[in-house]
Parts: sequence; structure tokens; C-alpha cells
Amino acid sequence: MTATRVGVFGGTFDPVHIGHLVIAEEARAAFGLARVIFVPARISPHKLGVMPASGEDRYQMVRLAIAGNPAFWVSRVDLDRAGPSYTVDTLRALQAHVGAGVQLYFIMGADSLLAFRAWHQPREILQMTRLLVVSRPGYAPDLAALDRDLPGSAAATDLLDTVALDISATDLRARVKQGRPIRYQVPEAVERYIVQRGLYTTSGQ
Repeated sequence: MTATRVGVFGGTFDPVHIGHLVIAEEARAAFGLARVIFVPARISPHKLGVMPASGEDRYQMVRLAIAGNPAFWVSRVDLDRAGPSYTVDTLRALQAHVGAGVQLYFIMGADSLLAFRAWHQPREILQMTRLLVVSRPGYAPDLAALDRDLPGSAAATDLLDTVALDISATDLRARVKQGRPIRYQVPEAVERYIVQRGLYTTSGQ
């Protein structure tokens, strides 16, 4: 019997944008994922001290962004525990939640794969999930090199070529601060939330 497949999409989502949603939907369709779970990080080990919006605001923005897609879920598993949001801990918690009969697919960018060997407990991560690596312009995954450092990693990795949308959360925050439009780069409900909460402005968060 084939195991149910569930995607895990972690990140700061500061803010969540159309590019995130496209990646999640492409992964869902290409790999037959029953659902994709978005996991906003409480404290990203890769972006310490660089999260202008609070965890609650980022959670609410994801919740609003995915509201129209029943295959998309958002989890508070990282937000509700202390310390940096290490992927290995996230996967352990989610696997316990979804059950042993579910195969997890961890969605990550090709740029993140370059540093994967330096992540916290990468071997343990590979034991719990398949890596679903999304193409990014300018980054060519070197699975052979990764496999030399982490034997078995290439066999546990799937590649996904998807629509290239050059949308950056960093740029979106800068645009808001400068009073420039972000319409069509984030879902309408997310844009409204940013305005209502005064996020990413000098007077806001």
C-alpha cells in the first residue's frame, strides 16, 4: 500500500507571497501530495534576528494566504516551542502528528541545498523525509557532492522545476517601507493584513 505523501514547507514567511504559493501548489501536483503543511519558523537558525514581523503576524498571514486551498494547512509547531526552529525537530513533531503511515516531503530551495550538510542533524532529517528541492535561477544542485558528504542523500532527493517568480520577502518589506505597491505579489488578504497592522513601516513592526 502506497504511503500518503505530505509536503512540509518551512520558512519565515515574512511575508508569505505568491511565489511561496506557486511552489507549494507545483510540489503538490507534481508529487501527488495529499496536503502541504506551511510551518512558519519561530526563530530561524539561518536568519537569527532578522524577522521584522512577529510569529503571530506571520502565522496569520499564512493562514489568510492559504484559505482558498483545502490541500494547504498551516502549523504552529515551531511557533509554540522555544528555541531556534530546527528542521529535524519540526519533522519529528509533524511525523508524530500525522502518523507513521505518512511519507513526509520537505520542500526546500536549491540554494538551501548547498548548505544542507551544515544543517542541524542532517542525517536524521534524511531518515525522516525526502528532500523536495525546488529549482532556483543560478543554482544547480550538485547531488553527487552532497552524497559524498551525506551518503544516501541523492537517493532521498527529488528535484522540481517550477515557475520562476522573482519575488523576495526582503524586497516586499522594502517596498512597503517605501510606500510602493505590493499588489499581485502577495494575496489580497495578506496585503490588507499588512496595511491594517502597519507591518514593515517605520512606525510598525
